Amino acid sequence: TFQRQLQQSDCQNALMKKVFDTHMLFLQINQSAAALKHVFAALRLFVGKFPSAFFQGQADLCGSFCYEILKCCNHRSRSTQTEASALLYFFMRKNFEFNKQKSIVRSHLQGKGRRSSISRMVACSGVLHVALGMVLVIHCLSFPKNVNFPAEVKDLTKRIRTVLMATAQMKEHEKDPEMLVDLQYSLANSYASTPELRRTWLESMAKIHARNGDLSEAAMCYIHIAALIAEYLKRKGLFSMGWPAFLSITPNIK
Repeated sequence: TFQRQLQQSDCQNALMKKVFDTHMLFLQINQSAAALKHVFAALRLFVGKFPSAFFQGQADLCGSFCYEILKCCNHRSRSTQTEASALLYFFMRKNFEFNKQKSIVRSHLQGKGRRSSISRMVACSGVLHVALGMVLVIHCLSFPKNVNFPAEVKDLTKRIRTVLMATAQMKEHEKDPEMLVDLQYSLANSYASTPELRRTWLESMAKIHARNGDLSEAAMCYIHIAALIAEYLKRKGLFSMGWPAFLSITPNIK
């Protein structure tokens, strides 16, 4: 009924946010497996009708969507796990089609952890339960053969495994702050090509350093975050200096 209003400003509007939040409520409040089956069907229809709400403009809807679906992949019901994995695959496929079959970059980034969706789940649910749920995701994403984006799917499943293994190690060493920071540093470096995810892990490292009273190390993390943002702004033509602006503070910024 309100399709025209929902499509205003390329689906980036207040009404779309309200409709989306209503859909998400069905995933955030406990439902029966039978009800969830209908919720997933409604979400498939929603994504199919309004792809630009997820795949262009602000990434907030895409990030929230992936986070909630990944949580469902860890549901106690096997049928819900399967439905959630299928929906995640459908979402990636729609993104691929929306980008004229060039990449799944938006859902790829969200799925492998914009603001670390998987790591946020680990914090809430524990490593073992999340790992069990993600095994099914990896299986379902690896299953399709006759598709045009197997390399993208393969990279995503590899990233999921990397984050799961690293987060499991972090849980194991949570009482050893130096080992914990070393693991987070390695994970941050693995996201060198994805600045926003690198920033996520640098922020996490900074909090651990600050909690342990290592303020100079925390400051170094924040300077690197600032340099990443400065470089992004330079490439956008909004800031002239980029990362060299911070050389006077530390040569490590290189």
